[in-house]
Amino acid sequence: MGDPAGIGPEIAIKASLNREVRDICDPVIVGDYEVLARYAHTLRKSPPENVVDLGAINVNFLTPGESDASCGRAILEYAGKAVDMALAGEADAVVACPQTQSSIKSAGIDFDGYPSWVARRTGTDPDDVFMMLVSDRLRIAHVTLHLGIREALDLIDVPRIVRTLTATQTSLQRIGIAAPKIAVSGINPHAGEGGLFGSEEAEIVAPALEQARAAGIDAHGPFGADTMYLDKSADAYVVMYHDQGHIPAKLVGFDGTAAFAIGTPVLFSSVAHGSALDIAGRGKASSSALVWAIKQLAGANNA
Repeated sequence: MGDPAGIGPEIAIKASLNREVRDICDPVIVGDYEVLARYAHTLRKSPPENVVDLGAINVNFLTPGESDASCGRAILEYAGKAVDMALAGEADAVVACPQTQSSIKSAGIDFDGYPSWVARRTGTDPDDVFMMLVSDRLRIAHVTLHLGIREALDLIDVPRIVRTLTATQTSLQRIGIAAPKIAVSGINPHAGEGGLFGSEEAEIVAPALEQARAAGIDAHGPFGADTMYLDKSADAYVVMYHDQGHIPAKLVGFDGTAAFAIGTPVLFSSVAHGSALDIAGRGKASSSALVWAIKQLAGANNA
């Protein structure tokens, strides 16, 4: 359900009633029934029926648009229960509504994004789990994610790039692409321009691509991140840091982009937008990104 003070409950209700969603899966909302009933009243809808009610929030003290530590704890309680259900075979996939990272932090919880959190929840090495943004036009996996640029650059090395490529290939095969072609960006402008703008492409990215190809991954590059996306023959793109991937993904499909956690034993996605506290509780939120994410994971299960 995401942040109970954000748009998560509203878009969860809207998505659960969406005809396309109901045609391809049986949606279950993990959250708080009383919170959902309150948002449903605002939408002039009946409360959703298929709810795993955790009772994590006292609705009497909840103000839409005002997220706090109790909301932060609830966000991960909902997501944790959903992941546990998937691990137990009680759910086929998990799609998380938007979270509010500041509220999770205020609850005293160490949280740096869903990919590493899902890794810990499922007992997977966090170093093997990455984020891939998916829209109808682009699939973009990230070698590093929510880090300051200096810290991100220090983490980029041959093994990490190879692990990203491995997780990317596996996830694409899982959604029905048997032999994916993957384009890989450089680190520096124009992929270093033959060493004029840095040597990392020759010293780090190229050796990683060589290792990946030796392991049977159809990886190509390194390409300049500004022109790489012109290659429409690629099934996915791998970028080195956050903005190389998030900027193009949101430019071409802000309302239709899902964020997959790849490399985990469960199919897990979150929506690629925030909890929009400024419009929470007003009935104005679009569920299109959530519907898109659900359709992608339902398609993966049917592949």
